[in-house]
Amino acid sequence: MTRDSSTRDIPTPEQPYRGARALVIGGSIGGLTTALLLRDVGFEVDVYERTATPLHGRGSGIVLQPDTLRWFEERSGLDAAALKTSTERVQYLDRENRIITEEERRWEYTSWGTFYRALLSDFGTEHYHLGAYASGFDDDGDSVTVRFADGRVETADLVVFADGINSPSRAHFDADAEPTYSGYVGWRGTVPLRELSAPTRRLMSDAITYSVVPNSHITLYPIPGEEGVGADDQLMNYVWYRNVPAGPDLTELLTGKNAFVGAVSLHPGQVQDRFVRELRETAAALLAPAAAEVVLATAEPYLQVVLDVRSRRMAQGRTALVGDAACSARPHAAAGTAKAAADAWALHDALLESDGDIARALEAWEPAQLELSQALLSRVTEMGDRSQFHNTWVPGDPSLRFGLYGPGILYPEHIRAQHRQPQATAS
Repeated sequence: MTRDSSTRDIPTPEQPYRGARALVIGGSIGGLTTALLLRDVGFEVDVYERTATPLHGRGSGIVLQPDTLRWFEERSGLDAAALKTSTERVQYLDRENRIITEEERRWEYTSWGTFYRALLSDFGTEHYHLGAYASGFDDDGDSVTVRFADGRVETADLVVFADGINSPSRAHFDADAEPTYSGYVGWRGTVPLRELSAPTRRLMSDAITYSVVPNSHITLYPIPGEEGVGADDQLMNYVWYRNVPAGPDLTELLTGKNAFVGAVSLHPGQVQDRFVRELRETAAALLAPAAAEVVLATAEPYLQVVLDVRSRRMAQGRTALVGDAACSARPHAAAGTAKAAADAWALHDALLESDGDIARALEAWEPAQLELSQALLSRVTEMGDRSQFHNTWVPGDPSLRFGLYGPGILYPEHIRAQHRQPQATAS
């Protein structure tokens, strides 16, 4: 944002927080969306990311729901079409690659890296700080002081914590909110579409594809590649949920080749070879052949531990929690990034409506976001349990559709009637 220096500190109705400063702790997708929207209402914003090197998403796919994409559709000069792929169907395959059930339903996708780089391009790097671990903070009612592990101290009028599922700041809001293990992990990977067989490309390139097996399922869909969104550049992305008991079995699985145990993930190239061999053997034996082909073709599959956590508070004084720092929900509704963006947009609106009173804005913002977190977490917990433990994940069941606000519901209640796209309701 460029503003004339003679007027940059004078609040306006559109930017009532000119002259105020905000810090965003956490520089991932949720943090950058929050920072852009805070800057949009006038704050001078600095983002502090604990990782010392530029972030990357290892090619992970993101299902784009409206809240996630909204910045690029309403505020950005970047072309949203250059960030996404799409499919027109949802299908379930059996062990012979036959389509058990299918539904016409359009979805759009991006890759983590593609989306992150676009947000960072809009925010810029001048006020984006790497290697900055926020170790503590104090809120005296008039300002918030954040202490960093390297000795840096920063003071601001508003601080938003978007520092992920292992947020050290969450304990200040809810000391009892700790991540709990779901009982299963997500194996992830990507394969260039051009490297898959022609029959598999024809079957899967225009669909979200599921293969459901006892106590497990895999979801696959095409995402942008590093070179763009064209058919020759796209990647087939997947996540395969597999049960692993807590304790020694999980610890051994998460012990990387470097002898370090991953807390929430194990990066590509770090999964022990014997576990990768077992993954491929099981894929060939159980999954639909097209899904198995993708898994078998993955050079370096990696792992994410499926965890649940929800803070009972998201706001206090001049500080707020957003995204996974406040509530990390299992991925089955494809709503993690959408929830972080929804938190940010709702905060943006509350700040505009509060006549410059930050504490009052946060107090007004919190209840609806807590309610949304609880509803999402309850729903995806039930979805995961149906797949992994009860074997009641039924192909084509409408209650299993993606959606932040409910199965197949992509918009909040007060604006849902304005949208008539097929995927906007669960009907």
